[in-house]
Amino acid sequence: MEVERGRTILAAAISAGISINSPCGGDGVCGKCKVRVIKGKSSSLPSAAIGEDEKNRHFCLACGTAVLSDLEVEVPAESRLDSSKSSQAEDIEYQQSLFSDFSSGALTRKIFLDLPRPTIQDNISDLDRIIRQLKKTGNIPGIQTALINIRSLPVLLRDADWKVTITLARRSEGFEIIQVESGDTSGKNFGFAVDIGTTTVSGQLIDLNASKIIGTKATYNRQASYGADVISRIIYAEREEGLETLHQAVTGCINEIITGLAGEHKIDLNDVTAVLAAGNTTMIHLLLRLDPSFIRRDPYVPTANFLGTIRATDAGIKINPRGILSCAPGISSYVGGDVTAGVLSVGQDKADDLCLLIDIGTNGEVVLGNKEFLIATSASAGPAFEGSGVGCGMRSSSGAIQKVNIFAPAGAELKVNFETITGQAPRGICGSGYIDIIAGMLKAGLLDKNGKIGVSSSRRVRNTEAGREFVLVFKEDCGCRSDIVITEADIDNLKRAKAAIYAACNILLRRMSLDFRDVRKIFVSGGFGTSLNIDSAIAIGLLPELPKERFVFAGNTSLSGARQMLVSDQADNTAAAIAAKMTYFELSTEPAYMEEYMAALFFPHTDLARFPSVK
Repeated sequence: MEVERGRTILAAAISAGISINSPCGGDGVCGKCKVRVIKGKSSSLPSAAIGEDEKNRHFCLACGTAVLSDLEVEVPAESRLDSSKSSQAEDIEYQQSLFSDFSSGALTRKIFLDLPRPTIQDNISDLDRIIRQLKKTGNIPGIQTALINIRSLPVLLRDADWKVTITLARRSEGFEIIQVESGDTSGKNFGFAVDIGTTTVSGQLIDLNASKIIGTKATYNRQASYGADVISRIIYAEREEGLETLHQAVTGCINEIITGLAGEHKIDLNDVTAVLAAGNTTMIHLLLRLDPSFIRRDPYVPTANFLGTIRATDAGIKINPRGILSCAPGISSYVGGDVTAGVLSVGQDKADDLCLLIDIGTNGEVVLGNKEFLIATSASAGPAFEGSGVGCGMRSSSGAIQKVNIFAPAGAELKVNFETITGQAPRGICGSGYIDIIAGMLKAGLLDKNGKIGVSSSRRVRNTEAGREFVLVFKEDCGCRSDIVITEADIDNLKRAKAAIYAACNILLRRMSLDFRDVRKIFVSGGFGTSLNIDSAIAIGLLPELPKERFVFAGNTSLSGARQMLVSDQADNTAAAIAAKMTYFELSTEPAYMEEYMAALFFPHTDLARFPSVK
């Protein structure tokens, strides 16, 4: 492709649709966007992330290298944002294949009408004839439609011999006729449920007539090239054309998934009439081109939490041109519709017992409550558990190390066993793998409670200028240019992430004069699926030490809740009630939070009485 002279390689790659890992948003500080210039002239800014050996082999940072002539560039595997299917896609489909017991009533529905022909005695208008017949099919109040549909009626109805299919869209005040088709097309009506995560976009194509999942796909959120977390992206959105760039990035992901699923299952995109999106408040703002600037500024006010129903095309989503888009209602700037959908999915709002929903992601949302009350907060956990901000981290996709066992036989060399997603050669480490590694190093005596790697005779423990590191896989055994390691800096990032989540849970409980022993069920949601080891999560202090039967892996609850809202008006109304009921608790205004956070900055915690088995 052609680019302007002086543009960075990163910018050129993004324009070409090539996703390069750049969690710092192109500021040149993360060192993740390394590429190799094979041919051509370029100019690179100096960077400590590029060693002398790499310089000699023409490696550079894509974000800090300007294009000066025609270039041939190699993007190494570890610098790519893999758009392959998430490892949890099968888990999502397995765990969420059953729909809830909400009544049916999809966001859009198709109804075939064999209209009575007009006569001199029955000469009501064409539109009234349709509305009258629709009301005979069931309780359909408040029917309206657009002028473009009314204009088409005289010719369409008569050419169709008064046999037409009406597509109705659910609105808060009733229903809208969004299209009128000749003949009976009522058997083909599909919708799309999507979870717009900060790191991953996951979607499901749904048969709205049968309430059946047709297919599931997941891909990296392309916005990750402009920053790993929501604050970075809000800052990027404030640049000239920044908001439009981020909007195009996320709609590109959504359209890619919809088109891919429709193509695989031979479904016409014109038969996809509805989209239900769930995501954190920033992600929904960027999807809809809403200015997110004030989300990060005191007093942290979003543009909107309840967004109603709009045309999908207004948001750049390519389905039926008259198709609609609805978003799960949010709570606040930092607790969005993904949390509302999560509570709906696990049924926390109907539970008799006290429950805790923990979404282990970039924002680390936590909801405490049951049918009596719901209180939520968001901890700035950062993207470490999603593979960003850690040296060899990657998303849960092909080649990611997801399970690890470390053995320390007496008088023998350390042994490491690991399992990768899809069994491919290891390329990096995902969140569940990092949790296992830290737990294993603690058990083997390689790591102290502060997160420092101890002195060891093992060849896997090495000293570097930045501190010690532990080699999980040597480069000759993996699919990378270098060893796969965990460094003390990585451990520090992971320690801060786990401390933020644990402290947020503890503060909510303290706020309600409760503690972990009062919680009867803990729903763990996010991208871990079944690969998260509860023992490892407890050993590092990410989760509280409670009987294992109290933990439930809920999978992608945001996607599951979005799907329920798509297929059921009852679920949609319940989600609105959840959002209205839920109280948001701002951690930054709670003096005790920092105290709890600092206490959790150890493995597993400064108070070992909370973790007796680890002690």
